[in-house]
Amino acid sequence: MAETSPAVLLEHVSVVYGKNYALRDVSAVFPAGAVGLLGPNGAGKSTMLKALLGFLTPTSGRMEVLGMKVADRPLEVRSQLGYMPETDGHIPGMNAVTFVAYCGQLAGLPKADAMQRAHETLFYVGLGEARYRNLETYSTGMKQRIKLAQALVHDPDLVFLDEPTNGMDPKGRDEMLALIRDIAHNKGINLILSSHLLPDVEFTCDHVVVLDKGRVATFGPIEELKGPAGRVYEVRVKGALAPFVAALHGAGMECRETDEDVMRVFVPGAIGQTGADQQHICAVAGQVKVQVRHLRTSVPTLEDVFARAVGEP
Repeated sequence: MAETSPAVLLEHVSVVYGKNYALRDVSAVFPAGAVGLLGPNGAGKSTMLKALLGFLTPTSGRMEVLGMKVADRPLEVRSQLGYMPETDGHIPGMNAVTFVAYCGQLAGLPKADAMQRAHETLFYVGLGEARYRNLETYSTGMKQRIKLAQALVHDPDLVFLDEPTNGMDPKGRDEMLALIRDIAHNKGINLILSSHLLPDVEFTCDHVVVLDKGRVATFGPIEELKGPAGRVYEVRVKGALAPFVAALHGAGMECRETDEDVMRVFVPGAIGQTGADQQHICAVAGQVKVQVRHLRTSVPTLEDVFARAVGEP
């Protein structure tokens, strides 16, 4: 595969369960490198991965993985893929090195090569000292690492990672994200990271595809999607919030609430510069008689991209 070729290509792909569309006329390009797959629950992320793996047959459209048509060469596609599922799939009674070597054999490695690769991969993911322990004795974080190891053991060209930091404590999560970043940026393995945790995607990936209700809401390089089409401000006010939000929208600005008592206000580029923006926001607040308690510039984040793409308030 040429370096400029996409890792994954979908053209007008639809998947229907009964009368319900899980994917509806999806066209997207996943370039080589690290790409995040984002979307609310039920957006179609898992359906897309299963279709790319050849486990689901689309109702219409075509898909290519690493230059191969999935419909024509599903076994060859899977031989070059690594898949870290969201749910556990361990075999009771097996220790880690035996399990990972077995997964390597299932992927086509000779027995001796699979065992050697299993030892190497377990050391890489940080389980070298625990590789002879039975899997049922592993903690949640260790089980996540073993799933990553089995996805890498056969040296794939592309890996799918489905919620790889699920259930991990902060230290383990940081270590897992460092591994994922190393895989993509230093090991030269393409990856697609499906996650609901936007900071995870922003730390590890260069591109993103956002799904919503079975359709592509947006896709492209993260830095390009974040800006510089406007400016972002953190705002906290005292008073009736709903009229203020409505007035901001009426003035051509977008805003959304965060988990804290702070709003993020997005000002399109045409309105003005930083000082004028702040005066404009304060003027809008004055019109609806709310008091601005906090107002400062911020930087666009992937959360802003996601919120705009799926139409979150």
